[in-house]
Amino acid sequence: MARAQGARAQMALAFETVYGTAPASGYTRVPFASTSLGSEQPLISSELLGYGRDPTAPIKDAVTADGDVVVPIDAAAFGFWLKAAFGEPITTGAGPWTHEFRSGSWTLPSLAIETAMPEVPRYAMYAGCVLDQVSWQLQRSGLLTATARLVAQGETVGTTTAAGTPAEPALERFGHFNGSITRNGTALGNVVSAEITYANNLDRIETIRSDGRIDGADPSIAALTGRVEVRFADQVLVNQAIAGDPCELEFGYALPSGESFTFTVHAVYLPRPRIEIAGPQGVQATFDWQAARDTTLGRMCTATLINDIADY
Repeated sequence: MARAQGARAQMALAFETVYGTAPASGYTRVPFASTSLGSEQPLISSELLGYGRDPTAPIKDAVTADGDVVVPIDAAAFGFWLKAAFGEPITTGAGPWTHEFRSGSWTLPSLAIETAMPEVPRYAMYAGCVLDQVSWQLQRSGLLTATARLVAQGETVGTTTAAGTPAEPALERFGHFNGSITRNGTALGNVVSAEITYANNLDRIETIRSDGRIDGADPSIAALTGRVEVRFADQVLVNQAIAGDPCELEFGYALPSGESFTFTVHAVYLPRPRIEIAGPQGVQATFDWQAARDTTLGRMCTATLINDIADY
């Protein structure tokens, strides 16, 4: 009897034309490190009396389908997750192409995602997937991955794939070594680590249905927050925090072959941090920043991906 192994698992996705309806074709195989995407239906214990000490049978509760997918930040497949987070990009160029994803869209595309364990076989199709949150960290070493949190409408399990033969773009990963951080166009020094979290704050439409599924997931007011931990070497960030003025932070990755990913936060507000001296080692300061809409550009952030993919 075959046993499922994560090493043989596969994931394919496609954007839906109609929410909750998985397309018949057009899937792309995407790399992933782990996933908790799944559907669950808890049981409600019986409250009835008069049948003795042993309870009567439980009843089924509503179906919940959601979870996280940990994916590499790469030059090609990461664009699908950016489109899910921000909506349709503005694409220019003629190879390489520049895809510009902008925050603030009122409508977000939904995905159909199939996770496959072919040795069982088990092919689980999750329709109506909407991206709720994407986050990642910048540090000196280690693997560069992002976590995408999804809200799905439901799960359909089969013994054969419904994704056909998906396309498979080349994998060209960015690494922490390729990263850089600038503040108002100037390199920001003494940064130990950084975190970025963009949230669509989805509102689940939990109507009464015979199948127990939701009717949709609508984006609410977005939030862009993060953390920058720096070696305390000057007063630049502290002075900005005291003054209450915003700055522009840009987090970028670039490969020698020309592909790049740049995430620009146009109006970052810094809190005044506590400067602690914990011992003889270097002093560090942590800024838990928040972003807001830039009044000049009319948006909060811009994600720019340059690669050889013509269209997402």
